[in-house]
Amino acid sequence: QVQLVESGGGLVQAGDSLRLSCVASGRAFISYRWAWFRRTPGKEREFVAAISQIFRTTYSDSVKGRFTISRDNAENTVTLQMNSLKTEDTAVYYCAGIQGVGIAASTDYQYWGQGTQVTVSS
Repeated sequence: QVQLVESGGGLVQAGDSLRLSCVASGRAFISYRWAWFRRTPGKEREFVAAISQIFRTTYSDSVKGRFTISRDNAENTVTLQMNSLKTEDTAVYYCAGIQGVGIAASTDYQYWGQGTQVTVSS
């Protein structure tokens, strides 16, 4: 069973930076596609970024150029570096993983973290 532990959320001002981390248990980390999603109350879950097994990255248009997703297979860790934060980035951020695919819809992801709150004030 894969367990995900997220950290790094907090309260910051617009223009600041945060780094979110997700540490996964299990020995098959290298075979997973990892992603970050976010959700604001009353709205649908939104894709943020993903990184494939071959380190190919994908970003939503809203975060492209500001956020960077990365993975460290040796440490079973996926991170999301968030720069130039905006108030509209305020959300609960979730890491998610799926094994053996190069791309997936949010509903296809097998494992999810507990979420970490990011609040950006003006």
